[in-house]
Amino acid sequence: MTASLEQLRRCHFAVDLGAARTRVYVKGSGLVVDQPSVAAVNTRTGALIAVGEFAERMTGRTPHYIRVVRPVSGGTVVDIEMAQRMLRHLLGDKMRRSLRRKPRLRAAACTPHDSDPLAQRATIETLVGLGARRVELVDTLIAAAVGCGLPVERAEATMIMVCGAAATQVAVLSLGSIVTAERIPVGGEAVDHAIVQHLRQQHALTLPSQSVRPLQIALSGNGITSSGPTSTEIHGRDVATGLPRSVRIDTAAVRDAIQTPLTAVLDGIGKVLRECPPDLVADLADRGIMMVGGSALLPGLDQMLRQATGMPVHIAERPDVCAVRGLGEMLEGRIEPLVLDPLSA
Repeated sequence: MTASLEQLRRCHFAVDLGAARTRVYVKGSGLVVDQPSVAAVNTRTGALIAVGEFAERMTGRTPHYIRVVRPVSGGTVVDIEMAQRMLRHLLGDKMRRSLRRKPRLRAAACTPHDSDPLAQRATIETLVGLGARRVELVDTLIAAAVGCGLPVERAEATMIMVCGAAATQVAVLSLGSIVTAERIPVGGEAVDHAIVQHLRQQHALTLPSQSVRPLQIALSGNGITSSGPTSTEIHGRDVATGLPRSVRIDTAAVRDAIQTPLTAVLDGIGKVLRECPPDLVADLADRGIMMVGGSALLPGLDQMLRQATGMPVHIAERPDVCAVRGLGEMLEGRIEPLVLDPLSA
């Protein structure tokens, strides 16, 4: 379900509910919220203790009666009530009062490609709980392509790859629509999990939840390419004794562990290209792939895709906010609709 540009121009605010971060764009004010999709709850009283960055820092460091939850998983709202409470606190009283004064408050939201009706309904109910009288849904692939400046309305191929925390979406766009697309259930979290499993199996080491990020472990320098650092020292907890321990690991072995989930991404790109008309594939040979999303910043990922596909690979400017920026462009009316007038008989 994708709303028309005319419907989006009537919206007052837009929300990108991601598995990793939540972003809110308010018409006329710009991006007002860019925080992790995390909330901390007191299980004794049910009170919300913290949201956003502060709640994320609490992960793994709380007493037993405080639970850190993520109401969004894989771009889908899994806990509507908690998502509403999180959004209310992220927006703040002043911004919520300003939005409530709008007559017939309308909202727009990103949804993953081919999301099922239940997932779409959960997103709609979340925003209706914030006071929206109507919610327009936009495919994340279209919003991200608009946000990074791709000429999606032209009769030529553009290929976009949305690298999220829980999934990667790949699509070829032309004439303002999706020609072929694939959603691969592999994202930044899968890369983190592959590193954690490798360190646990090969070094009997458990990492703190805040130290799992690939940039902090072995992917500094030139990233997942072989020209990166040969070894790195990390700190964690010994699986057997539970005591803190530091080990020096071979980054080549870590790169091999990461290749497994990334192979699924390469397979998804190949499937999209095979299903794409030959004329559009010829366009992509010159234009290549545009990478957006937070996981697009994984060092060396663009170089790996370039070597595997033989196509140019580009990373968008500020790739993590492209989707909500695209929604903002539509809300502000900066995107001209594509008009295809039927020929008269």
